[in-house]
Amino acid sequence: MEQLMTIEDVANYLKMSKNKIYTMAQRNLIPASKIGNQWRFTKNTLHDWIAQKSNRDNLNS
Repeated sequence: MEQLMTIEDVANYLKMSKNKIYTMAQRNLIPASKIGNQWRFTKNTLHDWIAQKSNRDNLNS
């Protein structure tokens, strides 16, 4: 089973603020799951999301 990441883990991984990651999760702009009152992320899902965004941005250039 893949290890879950916290907002702090993702913020460090993506070099973004925790507040920005939290806001993106709330607005469904980043793949996340809410477990209880805490957001959780998986690294593989984030990799896929980044790749899709990168491919989409390159197509629009």
